[in-house]
Amino acid sequence: MYMSLNAVIIDDEVNNIDNLQQLLKVYYPTINIVDTAGSVEEGVEAISEKKPNLVFLDIQMPGKNGFDLLTQINQRDFEVIFVTAYEQYAIQAMRFSAIDYLLKPINVDDLIGAIERAVKSIEIKMNNKRVENLIHFLKWQQNKEEHRIALVTNKETRFVKPEEIIRCESSNNYTRIFISDGTQLLVSRPIFQFEEMLTGYGFVRCHQSHLVNKIYVRSWIREDGEFLLIKNGEQVPISRNKKEVVKEALMS
Repeated sequence: MYMSLNAVIIDDEVNNIDNLQQLLKVYYPTINIVDTAGSVEEGVEAISEKKPNLVFLDIQMPGKNGFDLLTQINQRDFEVIFVTAYEQYAIQAMRFSAIDYLLKPINVDDLIGAIERAVKSIEIKMNNKRVENLIHFLKWQQNKEEHRIALVTNKETRFVKPEEIIRCESSNNYTRIFISDGTQLLVSRPIFQFEEMLTGYGFVRCHQSHLVNKIYVRSWIREDGEFLLIKNGEQVPISRNKKEVVKEALMS
């Protein structure tokens, strides 16, 4: 049985609103659309008056965008699912904060998955610190030292700076994150997503299953196979087709 939710849809194109409403009616009928809005100003008013559990929020709208809307609301006690065309930087920001987004045109499986994750957060009354992290990321977008990545596990959402991550190791559709304080976190995201997010922060994919922060690499060992020796003594293999990539990354 699906959980009943009150939702607001904010998008400047009426066709997009109608399409999403139809999809929700068919695939998630327990979501009650309590209001729709076509601009940031209307969206702020709708959220303030209707106090929804969930907001479907377009990013690009005339004048102000969806990110601007979030900064104008003091009590952000609702889940957000962004709906957007492909915009690389916006997607990077949302991935860093582990916030769900749907690309237009909306894929039904992606829609259901995003809603189910939102429901889980609502059920456990998780404070939406991920939205706060998104706003922080956007505010300091030019200063990478201020960036934090949201790592969502079954028990918590941990916010860490990229420089605190030693390495990432693939485990099927999960990724194990090794933190500099000695903790390990198992996150339900494939390693290629972390590669996309962290390459600009000094990480290198040295193997199909391994992504390493080069500031923690002590040496490149060429015996009994080739591997990177990490400062904590761990060994990470280098695959044959990654040698040139690793060499270039470590030399830069």
